[in-house]
Amino acid sequence: MNQSRPLSPYASDPESSRGRLFAEPESATRTCFQRDRDRIIHSAAFRRLEYKTQVFVNHEGDFFRTRLTHSLEVSQIARSVCRSLGLNEDLGEALALAHDLGHPPFGHAGEEALREMMQPYGGFDHNAQSLRVITLLEDRYAEFQGLNLTWETLEGVVKHNGPLKKQLPYAIAEYVKTHDLEVTTFAGPEAQVAAICDDVAYNNHDIDDGLRAGLFSIDDLADVPLAGPVFAEVARKYPDLDSSRTVFEAVRRMIGDMVGDLLEETARRLKDLNPKSPEDIRHGSAAIAGFSETMRANDAALKKFLFDNMYRHYKLNRMTSKGKRVVRELFELLTAEPGCLPADWQKKAAGDKETKAQAVADYIAGLTDRAALDEYRELFDVQAKNS
Repeated sequence: MNQSRPLSPYASDPESSRGRLFAEPESATRTCFQRDRDRIIHSAAFRRLEYKTQVFVNHEGDFFRTRLTHSLEVSQIARSVCRSLGLNEDLGEALALAHDLGHPPFGHAGEEALREMMQPYGGFDHNAQSLRVITLLEDRYAEFQGLNLTWETLEGVVKHNGPLKKQLPYAIAEYVKTHDLEVTTFAGPEAQVAAICDDVAYNNHDIDDGLRAGLFSIDDLADVPLAGPVFAEVARKYPDLDSSRTVFEAVRRMIGDMVGDLLEETARRLKDLNPKSPEDIRHGSAAIAGFSETMRANDAALKKFLFDNMYRHYKLNRMTSKGKRVVRELFELLTAEPGCLPADWQKKAAGDKETKAQAVADYIAGLTDRAALDEYRELFDVQAKNS
C-alpha cells in the first residue's frame, strides 16, 4: 500500500515557501499549498471548466471529457506520482487543478482565434491567461485582486511547458516586472510532475473519447506503439469482454504503464542529480520529471495517431471551424461596440484600443462553450431574446 511518506529534501516544503505577493496571516489548519488548492477549487474560473471543451464542444455529448474532468484526472495522477516520489502532493494537486484555467471556449480552436485577434495587442496564450486569471481576473477578495497564491504555484502555472527562454507572452512579461517568477529556470519538481501527468491524462483519455465517438476503431490502433499491444493483450485475456469495458481496461493499463515509466525514469534522474533542495532542480541542466527514451517514442506515436485520426477528423474540423468563427466574430463586434458588453466589463474596456481589446479577450476567454454560443445567438440573431 502506497501511503503518505515524509517529504524528500528536494520537495517543496510549505514551511519554506517564498510566500504570497500580498502578506496574509497563515491558516491554522492548512498549509499554504493546501490553501492554494482550495482557492483554485472555489474560484469561478474553475467552476466554468465544467462547460469548457476538452476536444469536443460541450453540447456534443455528456460523456465526453471537459476541462474540469480532465483537470480532476490530472490531479489524481499528479498526487499519486508526487506521493511515490516523496514530493508535495498538495502543491502537485494545486498545479494540476490550475493548469487549464486560462483556456477559452472551444479548446484549441478558441485559443487560435483569440491569438489571431489579439496579435496586434500582444497576442494570446492560455498559460499567460491562466496567470491573469489567478492574479487579476478572479475578484473574490477584499484586499487584493486575484487569488494571491504562493510563489511556487504561480511559478508552476507559468512554467507548465518548461522554462521560458524566448520572447515572453505579453501577460507574463507584464506580470514579472513586479513579481519575479524566475521564468528562465526549470520549474520546481511538483510542477514538472503535474505537467507530464497532463500529457498522460490527455493522450489516454483522448483515445477513450475518440473510440467512444466513433472517430477511429480499436483495429485502427493495432500498429500504434503501446496502445496496440495493450489492446491486443486485453483481447487475449478477456475475449468475451464488451467493447466499452475493453476500452476502459486498455486505457487503464496504458495509464499504468506510462505512470510506471515516469516514476522509474524520474527516480533515475533524481539519483543522478542528487538534489538537496528544490533550487537544485530549478537550476539543473535538464528536467527531472520525464519518460524514458522508449516511452517518449510511444508518447510521440500516440500524439501523431491522435492528430491524424482525431484532431484533424472532418467532424472535429467542422466543430473547430464553428468555434473559431464564433470567437472571431464576438471579438470583432465587442471591440467595435463595447456597449454590448455587460456593465462591469464595459468599465474594464474603457480606455485605449489595447485596453479595450484586452478586456474583450478576457471576457471571451472566460466564457464557457455554452455561454459563447448563447452570446453569439443574442448578438447576431435578430430574433433572439436577450437574457
